[in-house]
Amino acid sequence: MTLGDASEVRAHLVAAAAAGHSLSYSELLEHLGYGFSRPKMRALCKTLGVVDEEAAAHGEPELAVLVVRQSDGLPGQGWWVAGGGKAHGYEGPWEGPRAAKFIRQLQQKTFDYWAMAHEGMTG
Repeated sequence: MTLGDASEVRAHLVAAAAAGHSLSYSELLEHLGYGFSRPKMRALCKTLGVVDEEAAAHGEPELAVLVVRQSDGLPGQGWWVAGGGKAHGYEGPWEGPRAAKFIRQLQQKTFDYWAMAHEGMTG
């Protein structure tokens, strides 16, 4: 498995979404068998972009929004710079209460989608 393995990264994110929780960058790297480092995080971020492109192609909500900084529970700068907020009509700050509320709402859509999809698979 490499950090470029979008299917492996996606599998971890879908499981987290179905369970209704986000993952910190370090938690996701750990699940993938890596320790946290800036180069590993940058490589992971590139893969998250691929995961979200594939999700969009299948009409699914984005998954990268579930990967957050441990310090404040918000996505890192790369998510915002890649258009994460603007893609949803949000042009506010990247940190603080407004950003946190926006991210919680976006994550909830992803949680709801995958919880329902998971129920459909098991029910």
